[in-house]
Amino acid sequence: MLEVKTIPAEDTYEIRNRILRPHQSIEQCKYEQDQAEGSFHLGAFFEGTLISIASFSPENQPLLTESPAYRLRGMATLEEYRAQKAGSTLITYAEQKLADMGVQAVWCNARYHVKGYYEKLGWKELGEPFEISGIGTHIVMYKKPGTSR
Repeated sequence: MLEVKTIPAEDTYEIRNRILRPHQSIEQCKYEQDQAEGSFHLGAFFEGTLISIASFSPENQPLLTESPAYRLRGMATLEEYRAQKAGSTLITYAEQKLADMGVQAVWCNARYHVKGYYEKLGWKELGEPFEISGIGTHIVMYKKPGTSR
């Protein structure tokens, strides 16, 4: 059984490093907005083990007219647990929380090769693909919290 709950930013660093940025140090896996007012971090737990993480912070996206908006960063699930649907469970939980907060849009810079994952969750592409040095091709994806897939 999966359980999603709020976790401290520090609890996200190991999975961020292991899954998203293995070529960087733990220090480089800390985001400037981790401790910003209004930011929150979610973890999905399977049998008590943290297996999936995501961080959300208030940040408008210049290509979106909706405001207020939140940015999703550091979405990652341990490879050996991906069949548990922890990521989609975590995102659904976050979307409801953001809708309850009155947030008008949630967005992320998704790695281009996983944009189909976000599309299955009802997220839409925005703008053109772009490169993030040392990480790869990305695309802005967004969704209005509280809307169906």
